[in-house]
Amino acid sequence: MAFISKVDNNLANIQNVNNKKHSSDVSFEDVLKEEIQETNDLMQKAEKAEADIATGEVQDLAAASITIQKAEMKMKMMLEVRNKAINAYKELLKTQI
Repeated sequence: MAFISKVDNNLANIQNVNNKKHSSDVSFEDVLKEEIQETNDLMQKAEKAEADIATGEVQDLAAASITIQKAEMKMKMMLEVRNKAINAYKELLKTQI
């Protein structure tokens, strides 16, 4: 039961954060900068985890692996966002005025 209440509390906290983000005026530029910074931070953590694995200094191999996978997924997402932005720009260039 304690686990279920903990999950419910975490879900409520996430919803509160999302409501705060949507209620304020947040520009696309700010969101993009925040996501790029988060991606950079995850990549740096992943590089440290890889170095720790290579040198044998890793304390928890599973946590290091998860960190690396999170960084990889975040980077793939950012690449897809970039690709979509480039495609949208190319479509705009094709538009005749």
